[in-house]
Amino acid sequence: MIHSTERNFRNLLDEEIGQLVHQGCSSTDWSLVKVGEDFIPDCIENTKFTGRIRLAGFTGSVNLIGGITFKTGIYNAWLHNCEVGKNALIHNVRSYIANYRIGENVIIHNITTLAVDGRSSFGNGIVVETINEGGGREIPIYDYLSAHVAYMMALYRHRPGLVNSLKTMVADYTEFVSDEMGVIGAHSKLLNCNTILNVKTGPAAVIDGVKKLKNGSINSNFEAPVVIGEGVIMEDFIVSSGSLVAEATLVSKCFIGQGCVLDKHYSAENSLFFANCQGFHGEACSIFAGPYTVTHHKSTLLIAGMFSFLNAGSGSNQSNHIYKLGPIHQGIMERGAKTTSDSYLLWPSHIGAFSLVMGRHYKHCDTAEFPFSYLIESKDESILVPGINLKSIGTVRDTQKWPKRDKRTDSNLLDFINFNLLSPYTVRKMMAGREKLLAIRESSVEEASYRYQKMKIEKHALDRGIELYEMAIWKFLGNSLITRLKGNKLESVSDMWKALQPDTRLGRGYWVDLAGMLCPFEALDQLLANVENGAIQSLEEVNAGLAMLHKNYYNYEWTWAADALESFCGKPLDQFETGDVISVVERWKNSVLGIDKYLYEDAQKEFSMSKMTGFGVDGQNGARELDFAEVRGEFESNNTVQAIRQHMDKKEALGNEIIALMNQLAVTVERD
Repeated sequence: MIHSTERNFRNLLDEEIGQLVHQGCSSTDWSLVKVGEDFIPDCIENTKFTGRIRLAGFTGSVNLIGGITFKTGIYNAWLHNCEVGKNALIHNVRSYIANYRIGENVIIHNITTLAVDGRSSFGNGIVVETINEGGGREIPIYDYLSAHVAYMMALYRHRPGLVNSLKTMVADYTEFVSDEMGVIGAHSKLLNCNTILNVKTGPAAVIDGVKKLKNGSINSNFEAPVVIGEGVIMEDFIVSSGSLVAEATLVSKCFIGQGCVLDKHYSAENSLFFANCQGFHGEACSIFAGPYTVTHHKSTLLIAGMFSFLNAGSGSNQSNHIYKLGPIHQGIMERGAKTTSDSYLLWPSHIGAFSLVMGRHYKHCDTAEFPFSYLIESKDESILVPGINLKSIGTVRDTQKWPKRDKRTDSNLLDFINFNLLSPYTVRKMMAGREKLLAIRESSVEEASYRYQKMKIEKHALDRGIELYEMAIWKFLGNSLITRLKGNKLESVSDMWKALQPDTRLGRGYWVDLAGMLCPFEALDQLLANVENGAIQSLEEVNAGLAMLHKNYYNYEWTWAADALESFCGKPLDQFETGDVISVVERWKNSVLGIDKYLYEDAQKEFSMSKMTGFGVDGQNGARELDFAEVRGEFESNNTVQAIRQHMDKKEALGNEIIALMNQLAVTVERD
C-alpha cells in the first residue's frame, strides 16, 4: 500500500503536461493528476488518466521472463482514480484499472481489467455453507479466520450466544476493512490476466494468467507469498499467506488457509481449507477441511463433512442426499482418518481418529470411540476391526511426515496444530472403546463374531482390540509419568511427590480436537463463556485465548494423565511409592516394546517375497531380489526400520534408568 499524504505530491508542470501529451497521454482534467517530487514524465506513454490520480517516481527497471527488460512506468493503459507507487510498471492494460492503490515495485503486465466497483469487503463477511450443504452451519469468513474459530462457529450451534458474538466480531472486522479502493501490495506481479474485480492483495503476490478473480483477498506477504496461476477462476474467496492456487482451479465461496495447494483443475465451493490442505483434480462441496486434509485424485469427491489430517483415496465418495428432504446430511472423519480407493460412506456417519475406511458402507457408521481402527466392507456388511492401526507402520509414518510437510513460512500462524498421535483426546476414546469392547464380550455368548450398532466385530478382532488399546493407554500414561520425572531433580520421595503434582487443575475429563488444536473442554469452556458474556469482544482476544490454550497443552496433558493414573492405581499421586512408579514404568516398557515389535513386523511385510512381484523383469537367478534391493533398499538399512530399532533401544534404556532411580530413592527411604 502507498503510505502517502497530499503534501507529498505536486501539480504537474505545464511542460510536463506537454511532454505527456506528446507521448500519447491524455486526461479529462490534468489538475486531478498529482505527482511525487522525484517524478519525471519520460516513462509514461499512451496512457489515459481520469479521476483522481497520484503518481510516484519511475526511475528503475524490471526483468520479465525471457530476459526482457522494461523501464518502470506506465505504458498503454487507462487509469481511473488510482495511486501508483514508486518504480511500479504498468504495461498493456487492454481495458482499464480503476480505484486502486498500487504499491511500489509492482508489475502489472498484459491484463484486461483491474477494478473495484463500489464499496467492497474483498471477500470478508462472505457466508460459506460448510459441513452441511443444506445450511444451518454457515459461517462468515474473514482475513484471519482460524480453523478453531471456524469450528466454534460451525459446530457449536447449541450455544447461539457464542456463535452470534463471533459473527458480530466478524461483521465489525468486515466493516473495518471495507473500502471503495483496492490495494495491490508492494512487489506484487499481475501478469497476463483477464478480469480482476474487487480484489485486494498483500505484498509479493504473484497472479499469473488467471481468467477471473472476483470479490476476494489474497493475503500474501514477503515471508509467505501467494501464487495464483493460469486459468484460475475464483469468486467470493480469501486466500491466506503461502498458498498456491493454479492450473484452472475453480473456487467459489471458499476460505483457503496458510500453506494450502489447490491445483490441477480442482473444484471447490462453500468450503473451508485450513493449514497445509491439498486438493488436486477432484471436487469439494460444503466441506470443513481441517489442517492437512489431502485429496489428489480426479474421481474423489469430498462433500458435506468435516475432516482433518485426511488422506482421501482415489474415487472416495460420500452421500449427503437420499432424495427425501434434500442434501441435509453430514459426516465427520476425525483426525488422521484415511479412505482407500473407491471407498464410500453414507452420511451421517462418524469415523474415529486415525482410522481406515475400506470399501462401500451403506449404513450409518459411528466408530468415534474406536480410534485407530479399520472399517472394512465385505458383501455389503460393515466390519469393524478395533485398534488395528496401532500396529500399522503407516500410522507412525503419517505422524512423522506431517510436521515435515508444514509449508507455512509466515511468522503469524493462524492455526495452532498439535501433531501428537497419543493424547488425552485419543487415549480417552481408547479407554471408552476398551470398556465397550469388554461390555460387548461380557454381554454376549461365546460367538465367532459380535454386533455393535450396524457393524460386525469378529471375536479375534475384539480380543486383539482390547489388548492393543491397553498397550497404547499404558504407553501414553508411562510417557507422561516419565517425562514428568525426567524434568525434575529427584533426591527423595518427597521430591518425587512434588514433581508429580499437576501445575493446574484444568485438564481432567473431556478433551476436544478443535480442528487441529487439542485442549481440555473445561479450559475451552472458560474462553467460550467469556465470549458469550462479553468479557471478550474482539477476534484478537479470541485468538490470544486460543494461543494460550495451545501453549499450555503439556500442563493440561499431565493433569489429565495424573488423574488417569490415580484412577488406575487406586491412590492419589502424593501417596505413590517408588514401587508404584516402577510398576507403571514396567507396564509402559512392555507396551512400548510390544507396539514397536508390531510396527517392526508390519514394516517387514513390505520386504516380503510377495512385495517383489513385478521386479527383476527379464532377469534370472536372483534378479528379482537384486532389482528389488536396488529400488527399495535392504530391510535392515531402511530408515524407518532403523528408527524403530533405535526407538526400542532408547525406550528400554530410559525405562531401566527410571527404575534404577526409583530403587535408589527406595534405598534412601530405608536408610532414613
